Formats: sequence, structure tokens, C-alpha cells
Amino acid sequence: MAQFTRIEVAIAMKETGMIPLFFNNDIALSKKVLKACYDGGARLMEFTARGDFAHEVFGELTKYAIAELPGMIMGVGSVTDGVSASLYMALGANFIITPVLREDIAIACNRRKVLWSPGCGTLTEIARAEELGCEIVKLFPGDIYGPQFVKGIKGPQPWTSIMPTGGVSPTRENLEAWFDAGVTCVGMGSQLISKGIIATKDYAKLEQDVKNALALIKEVRK
Repeated sequence: MAQFTRIEVAIAMKETGMIPLFFNNDIALSKKVLKACYDGGARLMEFTARGDFAHEVFGELTKYAIAELPGMIMGVGSVTDGVSASLYMALGANFIITPVLREDIAIACNRRKVLWSPGCGTLTEIARAEELGCEIVKLFPGDIYGPQFVKGIKGPQPWTSIMPTGGVSPTRENLEAWFDAGVTCVGMGSQLISKGIIATKDYAKLEQDVKNALALIKEVRK
């Protein structure tokens, strides 16, 4: 069961401005990545469920976070149906991120009052997601749409909260463009938790990179 309410999750997304996202089927390595992100100041983690037995890894990470990382909000991404969403919520997911808009996921999450963020690519999809109770919409793939799309959406719908994933990098230019356009937060995967860091197991660098990214976000929001 979720440890944090959907309101608490939405507030954390807005306050921190960033969700690191990551998948690896090595539990020990995943714990170290999670710890490095936590020590760097991240308070949310999207575990992207893209591999066999991903639910087993997520279950162990959630237990670890509850026991060792107070305040860390664990969620799951790449969820494509309501049954999978229910499975991950039973394993403690505090939020569900999806690449698509599906009503069965909305129903499963809303029933448990768990935040869900569907991948949308049109204003019609965004409006439908909000009708279904979505608090923060995922713009996916972000690199295809870009900050100008966000500006276009915020014109007629200034109340819409948007989180781009894909096309986000931890540079001042990139983050400034997204936040100036009006995003609520960003999702950052391989541009932050790179293959190089994983290969070298340079968790100290990852911790520092997370700190730097969060500091940049704080600066560009002023």
C-alpha cells in the first residue's frame, strides 16, 4: 500500500521539480543508484518497469526505501494496463507513470487514491486525462514536442500541470527552456543516470549530478 497520499506526491513533484527514472534488474546495484539519488536530494524515484521480474526488484527497492531512506517516494513507470498498476500498488507504489492514456489505469489508481500520470501528446488527451482525475500530465515523448508545445497548452489551459519525460537533460539551457515554458516538473532518465555511471558504478558522481540538477532547477525557477 502507498506510504504517501496522491496530494503529498503531487506537492513533492512540484517542490523538487524533478523525478529521476531508472531500471536495472540487479537489486544491489539498483539500491545504490537509489541511495545516490536520495543523497543528492531527490525525493521521488520512478522505477521504469521494462524488464522481466521488474516487480520483484521494485518490491525490494520499496522495502529498502521505507527502512533506510525516510521521505523517499517510490513510484513505477512504463505501466501500460490497470492490472500491472494494481500489482505495483500492492508492492507499495506511491505513483504510477504511463506512456499512454488508459481509463483502466485511471480507475485502478483513483480507487486507491494513488497519483497517476499518463503520457499524452495532444490537448484532447490532456483534457481527457484531467477529466479522469489526473493531477500532473506526462508529456511524452518530450523531445518530439518540446517546450513550445507546453507554451501552447498553457495558453488555453493555464491550470494544466505538465511533466515532460524524454528530451530533458541536466543543463541550464535545457531546464530553463522547459521551466520558462511552464512545466511543473521534469522526468530525467539516461541523461542523468547514464550508462557510463552504471558501467563504472560511480555513485559519487551520480549523487553530485543529482545535486547539480536540482540546484539548476531551483535557479531557473526564480
